[in-house]
Amino acid sequence: METKAPSLLNAVPPYGHVITSEKWRNSSLIQSLKGGGVKILFENELGVADFHLPNKSCILYVSECDIIAGNSYKRKLVRYRNTSSSFQELVLVEKTRLSEQNFSAVQKFVVLDLGLTLLPVSGQTEASQLISQIVHGEGRENPFRRRSSSRLLDPKVLVLVQRVPGVGGVKALALLQEFSSVHQLCNAAPHELEPIVGQAAAQQIHSFFHKPTAAGT
Repeated sequence: METKAPSLLNAVPPYGHVITSEKWRNSSLIQSLKGGGVKILFENELGVADFHLPNKSCILYVSECDIIAGNSYKRKLVRYRNTSSSFQELVLVEKTRLSEQNFSAVQKFVVLDLGLTLLPVSGQTEASQLISQIVHGEGRENPFRRRSSSRLLDPKVLVLVQRVPGVGGVKALALLQEFSSVHQLCNAAPHELEPIVGQAAAQQIHSFFHKPTAAGT
């Protein structure tokens, strides 16, 4: 059974950003997103999802190779559907000359059997364009937009929280989704922090904010 921290499965990036699974770091899709002005936050604890978007949707990418290789992608899709996430779950599927003969079966499984939204793409370049449209379209009418409580974060506060030992970019975002100010975060007890960042990081954060200061400073 997976024991991923729920906060990372539900971490919402700021507007203009995408949280991306570490395995995509050197891909052409990421290079294309960066070229389109999207800021990338890498994280290796997103569970099954490949991308988290600011409109509270996440994406699982099914490649041509996944489809041709057999049915193992189906198990990943089922895990994706069953993830305890509050995100709208989208599935990007490569529809190419090689995968086209299997595409209708994939579409039936994703849409009819699992009830997920499928978006066909020709490859990583088109996928990056679609992700960019969703990210940059957050302020405009967007067919995949879901109303969310996501808000603009003060960059200075985000930088401050990231400097706390045991906290990186994604955990900082998750914390600021739960605690609306640094003051609230400072006063949070370890048991309140633990469901968000895990036991070890919760103790580090609590110790950081409550360490004794030298007298007279």
